[in-house]
Amino acid sequence: MGTRLSITPPGDFVLARDACSYGYFLLAPNRWNPFDRTLTRPLALEGGVATLAIAQDEREADPGPDRAGRLRWASEGKPLRVRADRALSRREQTQAKAMLTRMLRLDDDGVGEFHGVDPRWRASGRGRLFRSPTFFEDLIKTVTSCNVAWPSTIKMNQRLCEVVAPAFPTPAQLARKKASTLRARCSVGYRDARIVLLAKMAAAGEIDEARLSDPGVGDDELFAFLKGLPGLGPYSAANVMQLLGRYERLPIDTETMRHARTVLGFEGTDAELWKRVEAHYAPFGARKFQSYWFELWDFYESKRGPAWTWDPSTTGKTFTAAAFKEVEGDDDRLPGERAGARRSRRAKGSPRV
Repeated sequence: MGTRLSITPPGDFVLARDACSYGYFLLAPNRWNPFDRTLTRPLALEGGVATLAIAQDEREADPGPDRAGRLRWASEGKPLRVRADRALSRREQTQAKAMLTRMLRLDDDGVGEFHGVDPRWRASGRGRLFRSPTFFEDLIKTVTSCNVAWPSTIKMNQRLCEVVAPAFPTPAQLARKKASTLRARCSVGYRDARIVLLAKMAAAGEIDEARLSDPGVGDDELFAFLKGLPGLGPYSAANVMQLLGRYERLPIDTETMRHARTVLGFEGTDAELWKRVEAHYAPFGARKFQSYWFELWDFYESKRGPAWTWDPSTTGKTFTAAAFKEVEGDDDRLPGERAGARRSRRAKGSPRV
């Protein structure tokens, strides 16, 4: 019989809203069920892979406004009910809770601060952004979303789970793979050698979330380090920063340009728009990415309906509004560049964090 867990989230937490807040919730091995609003996810634990189903309230209804106009959910702040497909040891239960806390940002106490900076999102309660149970998975998923349409990103992550590991490959598992295998069987294209090199660096401790999350490391230093990693350019480095909880940089890409023109009403060349976008979000300071992202997300939901209603096999797969595509030329390393040259270049020119 599988272990059942209960996790008490922050009082403002809503699984449907806060899990379905960023595109990675649609990527394997995550599986969102819009009908019963359950998130299913295999995790690599000490005793092996266990698949967990996370729910919040069986009687969940769509949110409705209270007298103050704030959207209220029946499940808001209620315990998360977690069901594993096998028995978990106490150590595994602790591991699983830590991973789910990271995924759902249950330890993020900055939502109120964000609403103070940008009160537009106070009524909806938005503030948390979904991410992966490990930083390494976030890093690889960022690489698989560069210079490619969303359906291809979905396929890459699905194949990585099918070919390498069902709970998403660990650094050690990917470090042992040949780049040619990833290209041929996982459809990762020119990212093959970069993924293997990132895995080797992570396995060797050269990429460490605890060190990268150190508040003593400034944003500029962290950004420079991330840009020096294989396969990361300015856009992807900024995106990785928000996955680490640093929201001051904007990952500007072609979708940002579309948003500037069609939603913000800006005109001009891309260079002019870039400056206007930066100026537009500057008042939000250290929370500017959240303000930017929830504007984008609001636009997507106006076209596709609330994200918690998206079926990953239909709406999720056809969601190709260029939302998760990196601008051409963002990665300053050519696809044909040798891994050895990349490592040498990183070692000589990139700061250590």
